[in-house]
Amino acid sequence: MARTKSSRNDLTLPTTLGLSLGTLQHVITVGIGSPAVNQTMFIDTGSDVSWVQCKPCSRCHSQADSLFDPSLSSTYSPFTCSSAACAQLRQDDRGNGCSGSQCQYILNYGDASRTTGSYSSDTLSLGSNAVSNFKFRCNQSESCLLLHDQDQTAGLIELGGGAQSLATQTSGTFGKAFSYCLPLTPGSSGFLTMGVATSGFVVKTPLLRSRGRLTFPAYYIVSLQAIMVGGRQLNIPTSVFSAESLMDSDTIITRLPRTAYSALSSAFKAGMKQYPLPQPMGILDTCFDFSGQSSIRIPSVALVFSGGAVVNLAPEGIILDSCLAFAANRDDNSLGIISNVQQRTFEVLYDVGGGAVGFKAGAC
Repeated sequence: MARTKSSRNDLTLPTTLGLSLGTLQHVITVGIGSPAVNQTMFIDTGSDVSWVQCKPCSRCHSQADSLFDPSLSSTYSPFTCSSAACAQLRQDDRGNGCSGSQCQYILNYGDASRTTGSYSSDTLSLGSNAVSNFKFRCNQSESCLLLHDQDQTAGLIELGGGAQSLATQTSGTFGKAFSYCLPLTPGSSGFLTMGVATSGFVVKTPLLRSRGRLTFPAYYIVSLQAIMVGGRQLNIPTSVFSAESLMDSDTIITRLPRTAYSALSSAFKAGMKQYPLPQPMGILDTCFDFSGQSSIRIPSVALVFSGGAVVNLAPEGIILDSCLAFAANRDDNSLGIISNVQQRTFEVLYDVGGGAVGFKAGAC
């Protein structure tokens, strides 16, 4: 159940690890429409336009919840092609024409997947709280990897910094800050809080919205400046991290500049020399054979961000499937990613109004 505390205007919903739905993403359950239809969706800070699968759907992936039927909701309304909302979608390069008078979109993803449908609004129920005229994408067709994925969630709740995200659409009610804690296991519970108090976070780093000529309105960018292994800072030039890093609750594997990853991998292997090195597992190429081990000891790993923010990772944020839970970018110039594996068990604060990202260990 959502709760609203009397001390300030906030809202908290439980988050869970979605393994039972075939995903390593973290999910929340919301209601869409009037009457509300429960939909289990995973949360994503890497984009800003939420979506849910809708009837009629010519090609949709299988989902655990009933497919949302807009015709049964008294508050559903597709945007017209002449609406300001549709113009905003086109301005953000997400709009793609009309069907009759309805605003349409086609979204192409990096893995060659694609979604199409109508840009719409309806009531979004967050526990006992209702968000009227919530803007979202009503997906009516999917292609490629989306159709063959084992994921049985109904869609995505986007928390990015753009105009269409849940965080932005509710900022008038809950303010310009939210936080979440992503739990480790399906049996444990975390939370998503809209309107969180920001004063309790000691470890903070500046939130960057631009770099040079590039701007990131929908992204939460931070500056990773160093990595520590076993309490010692690795000898990596600060310039290696100049491409900055995206905070992303959706991505599973953290991506580092190639030079930084090479230094981390070498130092971590040196601290794990008692364990044999098996073949790499896909993009995870620093792996270990723990066969016959009753207990495993691993070196500590800490990420150091600008402003002196030191984030000591939980062990589960260091090792994933017997491998170091990091991968290398193709070079030192590509945007890095701080993924959900490294964020697990931390309360991660996105203080958009205050321009900071905060970390609080052991929160769930």
